[in-house]
Amino acid sequence: MKKILIPACLAFTVFVTSCNNEEDKTDSKEVATEQNEAREDSTDIDNDASFAVSAADGGMLEVKLGQLAQANGSSAQVKELGKMMETDHGKAGEELKAWAAKYNVSLPGALSEDKQKKYDEMAAKKGADFDKAYAADMVDDHEKDIKKFQKEADGGKNAELKAWAAGKLPVLQHHLEMSKATKDAVKNK
Repeated sequence: MKKILIPACLAFTVFVTSCNNEEDKTDSKEVATEQNEAREDSTDIDNDASFAVSAADGGMLEVKLGQLAQANGSSAQVKELGKMMETDHGKAGEELKAWAAKYNVSLPGALSEDKQKKYDEMAAKKGADFDKAYAADMVDDHEKDIKKFQKEADGGKNAELKAWAAGKLPVLQHHLEMSKATKDAVKNK
């Protein structure tokens, strides 16, 4: 009887401890990263998983900011840019989720703390102030994204993710061009 009772108590303790640890973690990106690190030793895609987590987090922000641009923007060009971001990054996010499911990679289900902060700052703006801030942010963000996606396309270990990143580069470059044009169009308003 004691042999059964001790392992059951130990299992309950481990279960309670793991549940308590999960409740303390609120940053979805952080949780996904930790889950992936636990599996990386056997999958050999550690850098790919890190890229995927970062891309998913950034993509979710692009979708949410795109929706915000359609609601808070005053310029038709900003609203159009927002719609394009929502559509394109939403589609890319779904494709990334399919890849992650195939390779047992955890992606964040909500914005990371820094991305949420960025969203909250943008949500506080309206009209011309929003238009200028949004367009400038889209230029900065897409310049960074292009570098990250190019690095993955050139040096990733997983052939499917490399191809996905390479396939998204022309879209990201188009987004950058449209963001620059929008930034120029709203800078004097």
